[in-house]
Amino acid sequence: MTDNELKKLLDTLQYIHDENKRDEATQLMLKSASESITLERLKNITGFESREQDNEEVFWKFSAKEISSMPKTFRKEFRTEGCTAHVRKRRSGKNNWNYEIRYRRNGYNITVSSNYLDEAKRKFIEKLHYIDKHGTEKENTVPSTMDAFSMYFFENFHKRKVVQSTYRIALNQYKNHVLPHFGDMPIKKITPKKCQELLDKIDASGIYRTTDDIFSMLNVIFKAAVKHALIEHNPMDMVFHKKHEREHGTALSKDEERKLLDTMKGTPYELMFAVALYTGMRPNEYKTAYIENGFIVANNSKQKNGKVELKKIPITPMLARYVKEGDKLSFTRLEQIRHKFKEILPDHKLYDLRTTFYTRCTECGIADVAIKKYAGHTLGGLADTYTDLSDEFLMREGQKLNY
Repeated sequence: MTDNELKKLLDTLQYIHDENKRDEATQLMLKSASESITLERLKNITGFESREQDNEEVFWKFSAKEISSMPKTFRKEFRTEGCTAHVRKRRSGKNNWNYEIRYRRNGYNITVSSNYLDEAKRKFIEKLHYIDKHGTEKENTVPSTMDAFSMYFFENFHKRKVVQSTYRIALNQYKNHVLPHFGDMPIKKITPKKCQELLDKIDASGIYRTTDDIFSMLNVIFKAAVKHALIEHNPMDMVFHKKHEREHGTALSKDEERKLLDTMKGTPYELMFAVALYTGMRPNEYKTAYIENGFIVANNSKQKNGKVELKKIPITPMLARYVKEGDKLSFTRLEQIRHKFKEILPDHKLYDLRTTFYTRCTECGIADVAIKKYAGHTLGGLADTYTDLSDEFLMREGQKLNY
């Protein structure tokens, strides 16, 4: 069987709407081929690799028949210039797939999706006709399907409210849990039962904190859908969810403090753990830390709305044994720090160093407002508006951390 003959057969298979029948026909065609068909050959002919990954991205070249159905403007784009569209294949439920076709070139930004590849291509060509006629897509069009609207919400609203690391985590949780469950269902067809099933499934797997996060995420997404007049009621209003009690950090004992620092004595990790232990910084703040005028200065990662706020922790007597003015702080990758910490204190997590700092400050009698400033917490109520603690005060209180 020549490549051209095989290509014609594969082009025909694309128009079989029933996916099971299409797969069956594909197997029969491959079995009857007069010569072996390697994976590399299939990839070269179809543009797709023969593999079943949960998320797969390839470039798709439209067939001559499909190009002929495009508007004249785009026929030239796809025929004479050999343009391709970007296809993302993703799981949508246990046995289903969702296909998203994107084309970003020559000033165009076109996206469509469907659970069937031939339907996605039909919608893509339909959108080309609309753009060719009107010059652009409809203004202020709000997506009405779950995946499209969720991404619209994340990009236009959620991203503005949280820091980059929080946004990245939320997006990963959405892609790992929400997207596989709902796919690109029309939002108005999503029922409370469908939402409850997802939360129950995550809860049963024992990742309780993720259950809490997904509950909150779905709640705000559907609230946004209500405000955009896509639905009248939030399906999460009927969903049962009991927030799980989160485990708080456990402070290291003083013997464990010594063990941590003595074990790493003379290595770069000694300084890393000393700074983490005696500043109480959040792990994702380590890489932003530097020394200035007797303080460790770092970004406060809990600030929202894109605002960058610095926090200052004095070089206390405990930390002065390890750093001095003019030193340059350097941290390895966070995963490496966590791994090394676990080797020494397997019953603790890295965040426990923050708990330890907060505990020791309290034990040494440091003023509560100073501890909150060191930790990057709000003072609460009117105190945030009318309190501006001086560096002298913060430094004086820091000298009490000596045990």
